[in-house]
Amino acid sequence: MTDPSFPPPGAPKAGPRLAAEPTTLRTLPWSDYALLDSGGGRKLERYGRLTVVRPEPQCFWSPRLPPEVWDAAHAVFDPTDEEDDGRWRLNGVVPDTWPLTWGGVRFKGRLTSFRHMAFFPEQAANWAWLEHRVRAQATPPRVLNLFGYTGVASLVCAAAGAAVTHVDASKKAIGWARENAELAGLADRPVRWICEDARRYLAREVKRGSRYQGIILDPPKYGRGPAGEVWRLFEDLSELVGLCAELLAEDADFLLLNAYAARISGLSLAHLVSGALVDRGGVVDWGELALCEDEAAGSPREIGLSFFARWRR
Repeated sequence: MTDPSFPPPGAPKAGPRLAAEPTTLRTLPWSDYALLDSGGGRKLERYGRLTVVRPEPQCFWSPRLPPEVWDAAHAVFDPTDEEDDGRWRLNGVVPDTWPLTWGGVRFKGRLTSFRHMAFFPEQAANWAWLEHRVRAQATPPRVLNLFGYTGVASLVCAAAGAAVTHVDASKKAIGWARENAELAGLADRPVRWICEDARRYLAREVKRGSRYQGIILDPPKYGRGPAGEVWRLFEDLSELVGLCAELLAEDADFLLLNAYAARISGLSLAHLVSGALVDRGGVVDWGELALCEDEAAGSPREIGLSFFARWRR
């Protein structure tokens, strides 16, 4: 029986083995989050005790719950013609922030001006994987989290025992991440909070000879650094992954790359990661992250939201 992977046996070594088939990582409802219903270009979600309606254009199907359930949501995001732009329409009093929990990590939910809730619930599938990789290490690993946003992945790794370097170009996001660390009771853990352009930071780390046992990348399609640096996913991602490859220690255990972009695929990310990690060995799993409706909806539907490639030793 042949190895169900590629390149085929006997081919020149060109990096880690790519999984032969894609994987759909499904995030199921947990105590503080549920996808209650979806359809008509929207999704109805529960964040703790609050229900929220947000746009989701790929939900072509029809909602299952009656309109009065949707109408009772605490907050509805009304989009404009600009991508991610719009405004929240509130039904009653909604707090600026409220506590949420995933696993043993607490953090704040909030209604941001760009429709998100200051974290991405579909990433829970990756959080579980990261927690497992960190806890399995014999010694506390050093983990670098680039484009770390509000820090949930950083805190999951820190709670599991890692020393984390969290990098984001937004001072506001870094502030929110520090608030989450306080709420989670992890402010005394070895986490470095760095507000800087990711490429600039990586280049300096390469010069310093720094090494990490794990690296997390979740870059946006477009962004700006604190000094006006411009980030464009399709133009800049290859260089960024190459720099990350240089920072992986000899005993490195993982590299996780996630991307939200319509013109990308898990397979393309997997080839990028594999090409950067020549002679590393290991395996690159790839596919997409999906949110699953609450089973109470009956035959729960799934919404694919991002693509990933994950190298593991």
